Amino acid sequence: MHIDHTTLRTRHVEQTKGFLIRIFDLTVGSRPAVIGAGIPGYWLYYKDAPLIHLIQSSSYHEQQQNDAAEAIDHTAFYMENYDAFKQKFIDHDVAHSIMNLPDIGERRIFLRTPTGILLETVFRS
Repeated sequence: MHIDHTTLRTRHVEQTKGFLIRIFDLTVGSRPAVIGAGIPGYWLYYKDAPLIHLIQSSSYHEQQQNDAAEAIDHTAFYMENYDAFKQKFIDHDVAHSIMNLPDIGERRIFLRTPTGILLETVFRS
């Protein structure tokens, strides 16, 4: 397991994108069609891998009263053995959601910690 990417949520997507590109030498790269169609933002690549997912605050999710518009939205972990990991959610009755991205060969499982922090797990075929 290792960190796959971090998603930053901001009201200032273009300004933040420019900053990250200038400071960290990142480049704008492709995003899966289902994500690109539904979530405004960018994937910023380091070398050949997306490292930072940059998303528009107000469009991505319904903000709760205590949510900051400028925040780390979630961190994603690269994992192995999708079926065994998914079974843990069934065994422990943990709420989760699944996103399949066939155009990039990934399956993802989203979950929240008991205090509400969003985590993502990424599995590649």
